[in-house]
Amino acid sequence: MNTSETFNDHVMATYGRFPLTLVEGHGARVRDDAGREYLDFCMGIAACSLGHCHPRVVDAIREQAGKLLHVSNLYFTDNQGLLAKEINQNHVGLEGKIFFSNSGAEANDGLIKSARRYGHLKPQANGKPRFEVVTFKQSFHGRTLGSMSATGQAKIQQGFDPLLPGFRYLPYNDVAALEDSVKDETVAFLLEPLQGEGGVNVASKEFLEALAILCKKHDLLLMFDEVQAGFGRCGEAMAWRVNAPDIEPDGISWAKGMGGGVPIGCFWLNDRAVDEKGTKLSSLMGPGSHGSTYGGNPLVCAASLETLREIREQNLAKNAIKMEGRIRAEIASWKLPVVTEVRGLGLLLGIGLNPNLIPVSEGETCALKVVKSLMVKGLLLAPAGPETIRLLPPLNVTDAEIDEALALIKGVLSEFLPEQIS
Repeated sequence: MNTSETFNDHVMATYGRFPLTLVEGHGARVRDDAGREYLDFCMGIAACSLGHCHPRVVDAIREQAGKLLHVSNLYFTDNQGLLAKEINQNHVGLEGKIFFSNSGAEANDGLIKSARRYGHLKPQANGKPRFEVVTFKQSFHGRTLGSMSATGQAKIQQGFDPLLPGFRYLPYNDVAALEDSVKDETVAFLLEPLQGEGGVNVASKEFLEALAILCKKHDLLLMFDEVQAGFGRCGEAMAWRVNAPDIEPDGISWAKGMGGGVPIGCFWLNDRAVDEKGTKLSSLMGPGSHGSTYGGNPLVCAASLETLREIREQNLAKNAIKMEGRIRAEIASWKLPVVTEVRGLGLLLGIGLNPNLIPVSEGETCALKVVKSLMVKGLLLAPAGPETIRLLPPLNVTDAEIDEALALIKGVLSEFLPEQIS
């Protein structure tokens, strides 16, 4: 019985998997069970920020696995404290506290719970708690009931009614839509500085600054979901700082690239005082308010600590900016009508496609068709919505690897010319 047959018999079909079984990876390349090699610009959907099996991460995992795999958050462990310190001092650069989880969805659930706790401390004028978290259309915050309810995409939510109440969705990047958007029960805004799953859409400076002003005016929490965009991928340690460096958020969630491939996430709360008693926002999530059996265990923290140190010490955010420029210049030189635009920041980029030039089969999107064609050629990418293909190479990707990937993309997209479709 081969792998796909085993999956069919024993694994829930919650993913539309490509017909590919991967068995090994090193750097920017992976190998399938037939021995064929692929250039991987999906990287576990931005999770393998240093590529596959980076020696520094592998060594950290091996060393820690021989010492202590897991205990419980009833006790202190060195790696969790060191990782929190690394994030606070060297990446966020603001005073705050961190809770460790296993995924981005869990981290966003933690932010939602924190906002509701704040709404109890700072209630409505009538004394009732504030509870509403405003998010944005085309957002993606996860697939737990809470994070799914926060997600502004109906297709994610279909068939799971009733959703968790207390969410409302506004148009992304629409400053005018923010006017009069705050209700008595509103307590927070949650948004991605760069929407990944929603099509690779970047929040503008004006939009982020307007949000920050609105939150201060109405005593609301400003919370950023940097699960896919954080830790150097967008050209800064923190993605929101690319366009609005002076903003100080109240909460941030991360996962994916912070682990270098191991399952870890976390959320951060600001240490700022929130009342006349000097109560810190981060202190609202006290003993008994939240928990995770595996969150922040010694093994995953060892891997994450070395991942983030490598990103910082090698200044890989700078490499992301350099490679973004290389990618944009090359694609612009093609002058292919099938390419509508290149969106994104750093090494979280989306190539917009003209659906009128790409014939598809029933139930297939133009992005999915291109991704499948590129897989046949030896390049792995992920779609981001129906009309965008997403580039998520490792942050330490080389010039040669970028050039190789772009040559493959150009070759496939050059097949879709107006005269061939008419």
